Order: sequence, then structure tokens, then C-alpha cells
Amino acid sequence: MKKFLLIGLVLVLALYVGGMFFLGSIVKAGVNTFGPKFTQTKVELAGATISPLTGSGTLSGLSVGNPKGWSDRDAFKLGKVHVDVAPMSLFGDHIVIEEITVDGPEFLYETKLVSSNIKDLLKNIDEFSGGKNAEAKPASKSGKPIKFEIKKFRLTNGVARLGVGPTAIPVPLPPISIDDLGTKEGGITPDQAAGAIMRNVLGGIVTGTAEALSKTAGTLGANAVEQTKDAAKKTGESIKKLFGGKP
Repeated sequence: MKKFLLIGLVLVLALYVGGMFFLGSIVKAGVNTFGPKFTQTKVELAGATISPLTGSGTLSGLSVGNPKGWSDRDAFKLGKVHVDVAPMSLFGDHIVIEEITVDGPEFLYETKLVSSNIKDLLKNIDEFSGGKNAEAKPASKSGKPIKFEIKKFRLTNGVARLGVGPTAIPVPLPPISIDDLGTKEGGITPDQAAGAIMRNVLGGIVTGTAEALSKTAGTLGANAVEQTKDAAKKTGESIKKLFGGKP
């Protein structure tokens, strides 16, 4: 009897570990395939683990490259992202994410007159979300498009680095909170969910940078600061036009 119990325990553990690897592999493959089409830049997710029993998981080493025309550095790195998903929803076409927590992300903010890497990245996202790449949008095994509902999104301790190299200015970002994304609609597509989050996060970079620069004019030189603030303002206006909301 003990032998059978031991065998049963080993099988349960094997299935559990296998499930974590299986689901994590799906998420990693999905991000690395869907991400570059969504942003039109390099997107890499180093690893993902998700518990099939609790729906709790961690994404590690997520980086998004700069758009064409900017430095070859990453536009942002998220490090580790904690995700809590309603377990049973993972196997359907309506995935309910209880919470996404991003702590300590780093963003690169480059500007040229009235343009910026953030503005160009948002343009790329808007082009994809406009429906030109419908065939690239993921679907469930039933063939129905996958929809997401995100109950909580939290980003804390973010830093934007203005410029490239040793002269880059670190700018702390305000916390960003989003609740009930896609709930009213009964779920939204992956690009709609990602676009809404990116609008808030990248828009927060623009706003936070402009406000921080207002306090550093004496150190950096008023003319340089005003030029950068103007670029940030123009980018913010572009974000508002792209997504029909406040940056």
C-alpha cells in the first residue's frame, strides 16, 4: 500500500512539474513570437513558470528593443513580472488575470527634437492594433480568439533613463495602477490589453520625465531642459491622438 502511495505521489509531482514547464514554455514561446509583431522591435522573454494548480507565475528577463532609428539598446527591461491567473481560465479562450505586478522596471527615453523612441514604439503598436496583422493574433484550440480580463495591474519603483551612456539622467516614475481592464467588455484581445497597459506605462514615462526635468533646469541648463520638455510634450500629445485618451 505504501508503495502504491509513493508511486502516486511521484506521479502527481511529475505531472505538477511537467505542467509548470509546459505552461511556462507556452507563455515564453507566445511572448517571443507575438511580441516582435506587436512592437515591430526585438522582444525577448528569458523564462516563464506558471503553476497549473494556483495560476501563480513569474516572467523573467523580459526586454523590448528600440524602434528603428534609435540606439541599439533596449527601450525597456522589466526584470521579473509576477502574474496571478485564474487557473481554469488558462485552458479556455477567456483568460482571467487576477493581478500583474511589475517592480523596479527600467526604461530608456531618447529624444530628437519633437520625436522620441517612446513615440515611435507607440506608433508601431498602433499599426498592429489597427487590424493590419489580424492573422498574427493568437487563438485558442477551439479557434476562437483569445481574450483577456486583467483585474489588477501594478507597476512600482520604475526608473526612466533620459539619454544614452554615462550622461543619462535617471528619472523615478510614479506608480501606475490599472483596474478591471477588459471586465466591462467581457474580455479584450491581447493587443488591446497590451496597448492599454503600454499607453499608461509609456505615457507615465513622458509625464514623469517632463515633471522631473522642470526641477533640474539649474543643473542641466535651461535651454536643454526646455527642448527635452517640448519633445516630451509633443510625444504626450501623440500618445493621446493614437489611443484616444490621456497619456
